[in-house]
Amino acid sequence: MRPHLAGLSLAFALALAGCGTTEDLSQPAFYVNLAQTGKPVDAAAAASLLSDYRAARGLPTVSVDPALNKLAQDQANAMARADKLDHAVGGRDFISRMKASGYDARGAVENVGAGYHTLAEAFSGWRDSPSHNKNMLAPGMTRMGIATTNAPGSKYKVYWALILADPDTPSR
Repeated sequence: MRPHLAGLSLAFALALAGCGTTEDLSQPAFYVNLAQTGKPVDAAAAASLLSDYRAARGLPTVSVDPALNKLAQDQANAMARADKLDHAVGGRDFISRMKASGYDARGAVENVGAGYHTLAEAFSGWRDSPSHNKNMLAPGMTRMGIATTNAPGSKYKVYWALILADPDTPSR
């Protein structure tokens, strides 16, 4: 390459690098580090991952339910505020929270987590835990809500809540 073209090429490459973002847009949502980005979990990506896992075992897939997302968000927020991983943070257990929400379900289960920085980590952690895996594979569940709360000053950095439900009203 000619010396003047080499300098021009280098300058062009540096200019392009300066215009880029620091976020890798090609990275799948499963691997986005939520502790670094501060973004919430991608509920659609979580539903896809969980649905594939369930379908491979002959179980119904799940779809994101806004009411369950809100319940999950409330739980993740409460755990982050208390800096504590707990189904009953603030003295309200899962069953009490479901009843108080008015969500009409034949059955529902909840997984909570903390310290997982990516959806892939949370899913793997829950899959490898017998009780959490049992919840993810609960028969009849067709709706889900998932949420994260970023808590940079906490010991865990990211709090998670996943709720699966078998709604009484399928058209919910």
